Amino acid sequence: MKRLSHLFLLLILSLAAPLRAGAPVVIVNPSSGVDRLTRDEVTNIFMGRQKRLAGNVVAVPVEQAQPTTLRIAFYRLLVNKELPEISAYWARLFFSGQAQPPRQVASVSEVLEFVSQNRGAVGVVDGAKVDGRVRVVLDLGK
Repeated sequence: MKRLSHLFLLLILSLAAPLRAGAPVVIVNPSSGVDRLTRDEVTNIFMGRQKRLAGNVVAVPVEQAQPTTLRIAFYRLLVNKELPEISAYWARLFFSGQAQPPRQVASVSEVLEFVSQNRGAVGVVDGAKVDGRVRVVLDLGK
């Protein structure tokens, strides 16, 4: 019985693990002209339905390629979907020619670098990793 309760506790902790990462924040280039994005706007950008930012700047969403805890938390908080569901969604859109998935890079530092160097870039990073090169426009931890 004691062993069963330990297994149950481990299961609960493993399910909660992805949400223990720092809160995902959405960032843009400071010269983008964007001071704030709504949750709906971010959803539309990262799901391929909104192609432009304010001022008619082309939106270029960017995220880490690997299924990090932050990326898992981002899609759970944003659209209440798991990564396999997001992958299936993008496979349908991509192969039908309707949209391109977000650009993927290897690390948080690459997301920050890409956003800082591209006016229309919209990225997602851990809020604790944000530096002066980018502007936070939505905090999903609030």
